[in-house]
Amino acid sequence: MGVHQYFKSLSDLEKIYRCPGKFKFQEHSVAAHSFKVAKIAQFFGHVEEKAGNKVDWRALYQKALNHDYPELFTGDIKTPVKYSSKELHELFKQVEEEMTKNFINGVFPEEYREIYFDLFKEGKDDTLEGKILSVSDKVDLLYESFGEIQKGNPEPLFLEIYEESLRTILRFSGLASVQYFLTSILPDLLAERFIERSQLRGITDEIIENEFKR
Repeated sequence: MGVHQYFKSLSDLEKIYRCPGKFKFQEHSVAAHSFKVAKIAQFFGHVEEKAGNKVDWRALYQKALNHDYPELFTGDIKTPVKYSSKELHELFKQVEEEMTKNFINGVFPEEYREIYFDLFKEGKDDTLEGKILSVSDKVDLLYESFGEIQKGNPEPLFLEIYEESLRTILRFSGLASVQYFLTSILPDLLAERFIERSQLRGITDEIIENEFKR
């Protein structure tokens, strides 16, 4: 054991595929997802700064890069399942935290343990950086599901994931980055040519309209 084990585990994240057990045209690993979320969060951080908001870049990058590391122990759990109830989500969270704590205690020298306890904890908090992470995570998930819908994957789960991702993004509509996404990015995504284009546009418009009526 030791830090070597941690470095070795980073390659293991490349072998953990998201949304397991379902047919997919393109596989996405947890490692690839973490990289994409960091890149999306980076852009959204710049949007927030342009809007006059102060971004703690160190906190943002650390949250984005580490947010799914505990999936090394639990694997990826489908979004509709993980968030089907608050009780179940809390249970998954407790399991991840306990397994992560055991890993840190067994791998890292004592002087680095508190650092990694902090790095691997839930990053989706009420800070600006935590909110950007929440949005960035769902934007990548939305793109993953959109890619399957665009290619004609008949599995209804991807439409469910698209809807859930968009609804979560809209909960942060007060962020400048979310407004930018809704006005400058999402329309371009929906303008792409694919089989279910009209259906997906209708679902998207309905979700957005209902969210802003609340």
